[in-house]
Amino acid sequence: MNYVGNPIINIAITSLFVLGGIGFTVLVDIWKTKRFKKLALHTKLMIVGTLLVNVAAMFIVFLLEYTNPDTLGSLTTLSDKLWASYFQGVTPRTAGFNSLDTASLREPTIFFIILLMFIGAGSASTAGGIKLTSFIVILFSVISFLKGKEELVISKRAIKQSIILRALAITFLGMLFLVVGVFILSITENSPFIAILFEVTSAFGTVGLSMGLTGSLTIPGKIVIILVMFLGKIGPLTLAFSIAKPARTKIKYPGEEIITG
Repeated sequence: MNYVGNPIINIAITSLFVLGGIGFTVLVDIWKTKRFKKLALHTKLMIVGTLLVNVAAMFIVFLLEYTNPDTLGSLTTLSDKLWASYFQGVTPRTAGFNSLDTASLREPTIFFIILLMFIGAGSASTAGGIKLTSFIVILFSVISFLKGKEELVISKRAIKQSIILRALAITFLGMLFLVVGVFILSITENSPFIAILFEVTSAFGTVGLSMGLTGSLTIPGKIVIILVMFLGKIGPLTLAFSIAKPARTKIKYPGEEIITG
């Protein structure tokens, strides 16, 4: 889908992206509660996180592509550039439409979009990726560690250790899927590395964006992309729960320090 210059159409389309990406549980919570202070922590994180990520993505795309004659540089007015930047910044996390020619984007912009596709949007939403809340939990965990805090607290709420471990497991499995997929495609396909990484991440995030590599994939490459899309759709956590065996007995062992870093 190419850039649409009508602001009303832009607002309508991007609103659907955002609503579909924040998750159905968030929408239900907003509908029932109707007051921000009484919303669940998950809902607050998704609302604030989505707003910050979308705004940041718009300005980063705007700055990186402003002088690119093949993308924003070809647009005449500032409003068109901003709308195109916003549209391109929102869609990688859930939608898969593009306002700019993906293959013509500069490499820093492509890499930034890869990060957005890997993060994805909200849990119980239409998006893939590791999910925004997983990214927020890991980010705040790192900040808490750097501050020397033993407990992760967000908005005056302590986050359970099991949630932190879950976010780490989801992120690790997602990165594992990407590494394996990119490694195989780098063998089967004669394409630039950035295009392969973009294709695999788009498949994992079930985004649908492409730099034009999809049509020229070999049979093994297509199989890999299909598998990555399937794994990305069911989610790393669901896959882990389906494989893992529940512990029948709870045994506590003595603790010991391990040198890391």
